[in-house]
Amino acid sequence: MDGDLRHSGLPDGTDTERTRPGAEARAAGTPKTVGVAWGLLILNTLGSAGAKTIIPLPRSLIQLVTMGALVAAFTLALALNLRLRVRASAFLLLLTLLLVPSVLSSLQLESGLGALFRCARLALFVGTLWLLSRWWDGLTFVRHHIRMYFAVLGSVAAGLVVSPGAALPELYGGRLVGALWPLTPPQIGQYAAVIIGLAVLLVLGRRTDRASAAVVIVPSAVLLALTHTRTATLGLLVGLTLAIGSLVLTSAAARRFFTWAVLCAAVAATVFAGALRAWFLRGQSQENLTSLTGRATVWDALLAAPRTTVETLFGVGLGDKSFGGLPIDNSWLAVYHEQGLTGIALVAAMLLVLGGVALLRPPSLPRACAIFLISYCAIASYTEAGLGDASPYLLHLTVAAALLAAPATATPLPAPEPPRRHVPRWARDRR
Repeated sequence: MDGDLRHSGLPDGTDTERTRPGAEARAAGTPKTVGVAWGLLILNTLGSAGAKTIIPLPRSLIQLVTMGALVAAFTLALALNLRLRVRASAFLLLLTLLLVPSVLSSLQLESGLGALFRCARLALFVGTLWLLSRWWDGLTFVRHHIRMYFAVLGSVAAGLVVSPGAALPELYGGRLVGALWPLTPPQIGQYAAVIIGLAVLLVLGRRTDRASAAVVIVPSAVLLALTHTRTATLGLLVGLTLAIGSLVLTSAAARRFFTWAVLCAAVAATVFAGALRAWFLRGQSQENLTSLTGRATVWDALLAAPRTTVETLFGVGLGDKSFGGLPIDNSWLAVYHEQGLTGIALVAAMLLVLGGVALLRPPSLPRACAIFLISYCAIASYTEAGLGDASPYLLHLTVAAALLAAPATATPLPAPEPPRRHVPRWARDRR
């Protein structure tokens, strides 16, 4: 999809460069190294949780690689933007304010010194996003997003081919995991669902051809099915429905796709009802499904735990998104636990600001992609943590913010004044 994901208009995230007097301003294209910095941010958010890999990788080595990627991303972004030119962004401002409850709660050291380290990581992460905001425009970051996550899924597919037993372990109930790099089924499902949705929208917007999109969509759909990730699948379907719905009135291709999708879904639900139900249940009992695979028990315990006023307002500090040794798996409760009610208010404001701006924008492909990403993150926040810390979900929302940013326009230089004609002195006197 490399050369096909193109768009018209000014190059993405352009600066205006002044040329000789009277000439039009020229837009400078986005440096290719911006994509490298974005890829390093994605590497930083991959984490180190998952099943055992084919080649055992020490957790300390993985953490060194991911943190080194963040430092390299910040350094590269700073080198590209030495003049510190950034875009005004309510989303990034709210994300920066999220550092306040994070630091205040972490200073209490209830979560140990690791909380301060996570605050420093979040600050570096947000700083890198600010530096890269200079190049927000059009579909630039959508292309970077698809390329980088498709590369991650390529490593998952390679692990599946090399060692099917390690990629589909019994420990995870036969669900697909990363055999080369430790990735959990929800992570793989999230990455696959996001790039599938974006690729479908690019096809509908005629920014890529069907063959190039199929190279991304088909293998990603296979990997998504092997993960048996219900949240990612639901987020993909709902997000695409909302995004395509925003294009229905202005795009004949969107109307045709929506009609065929509804017909195919109705047929599939009728013919393959049993298989779909088995895939959805993943061999679990109805009781286990009702309790969201044990998540509800952790959530009830977290809400019932006694808290001081300070902990209620600012949380206990950034941690590993767990309570009592068990994962919280809910962005809102994780934020409440670590950053308190202040954190919840800021995260909710981020989503509301992005959603409100998306609704006010006229129908377009960038708006549809932003709606897909915002709705996906909102749905996934119910069973996945990450909206309050450096994570892929914040990267998804950053792409949405970039899509909704006002396009950078070249401001023409004022036309030079016409040269004055020389008037002889005797003529001036006669006047």
